[in-house]
Amino acid sequence: MKNKLTIYILIAMVLGIITGYIVHENAAPETISGFSKNIKLLGTIFIRLVKTIIAPLVFSTLVVGIAKLGDLKTVGRVGGKAMLWFVTASLVSLLVGMVLVNYFQPGSYIDLSQADNAGLKDLMGKTSEFSLQKFIEHVVPSSIFEAMATNEILQIVVFSILFGVAAANLGPYSKPVINALDVVAHIILKIVGYVMNFAPFGVFGTLAAVVADKGLSIFSFYFIYFGYFVLGIAVLWVLLCTVGYIILGKRMKGLLKAIANPLLVAFSTTSSEAVFPKLTEELERFGCKKSIVSFILPLGYSFNLDGSMMYMTFASLAIAQAYGIHMPIGEQITMLLVLMLTSKGIAGVPRASLIIVLATCAMFKIPPEGVALILPIDHFCDMFRTGTNVLGNALATTVVSKWEGELQEEGAVELQS
Repeated sequence: MKNKLTIYILIAMVLGIITGYIVHENAAPETISGFSKNIKLLGTIFIRLVKTIIAPLVFSTLVVGIAKLGDLKTVGRVGGKAMLWFVTASLVSLLVGMVLVNYFQPGSYIDLSQADNAGLKDLMGKTSEFSLQKFIEHVVPSSIFEAMATNEILQIVVFSILFGVAAANLGPYSKPVINALDVVAHIILKIVGYVMNFAPFGVFGTLAAVVADKGLSIFSFYFIYFGYFVLGIAVLWVLLCTVGYIILGKRMKGLLKAIANPLLVAFSTTSSEAVFPKLTEELERFGCKKSIVSFILPLGYSFNLDGSMMYMTFASLAIAQAYGIHMPIGEQITMLLVLMLTSKGIAGVPRASLIIVLATCAMFKIPPEGVALILPIDHFCDMFRTGTNVLGNALATTVVSKWEGELQEEGAVELQS
């Protein structure tokens, strides 16, 4: 069924693009607007179904994972290895974007007349979310129920770590609660299978809507910008896969095969959240220890967004180039470090990468309205950066499992309990 689902998703992608193109070329503007709005509901339904199960899945699996890891020392060791990977991968991703944008100068090819000013207004209203106060509020929960209701993954992670550590320290007394949460996690993973059957419809609706609205002609204006960005993503993939092969050996190929389905869904829906439950399941089946997957993967969704990080430096500097603004290397490195800090904990925020770029441009005296220049092509860029985020988190989880000596042979267990 897994291979059939992948085929269905690929067919849905092609049909979505063809349908959207036909509508864009033949329908009146008001008809296109109505079609895009309605067909996009298929993608909205799919993503909302997945989001429904993310909060209980993160909480149950993370608490069980920490409790099974044992003492606080083990939690600290595994967490330390994960953060080492996250910080290194983030810096490399930011540097790849910075080097490529300086070498190829993609911003100089951007057509200033193609700005999407309507889309910019929507983003401008969200930049206040990234003040220092809002950042702290984004990390530290005031209510676990509010955090779950709004899918604030980082807040859920913070509470779950506290809960899991406390449960581990209570020993056998907390075992009934841990066992109950373990059952909850397995039930939710079962629901994942049901929800994923709707994925092809979600993919079809999402792509049909954006192509109907924008048309394929968008690539004629942004071909060079988009092409250099995809080149950057390719470079990042080569680096990640090379490091993965050095650490995992021949199993790197098996990992790519195992996560192919989640990668495809993330790519086509531009939502890494949409594949969180399925990715959890596939990594466990691949041989990663359940407790490590439950601990590392939610952290990765907040701290390890490799594709988004690369795009942030790429887009910010490209906008500066479009306006003819020269930024010395020292200033660019300062921007890189700022992005390193401000980008954490944004996984659940729609179009988070662009919001961060908008805030960063304002901070470095780059016209923030320049974000409107890259908005028309952003959906297609988002497909690639979202897929890269999923690869980075799958690789981080698998590598930490390997470092801990807890990576079992693929097929040794169907799903660990």
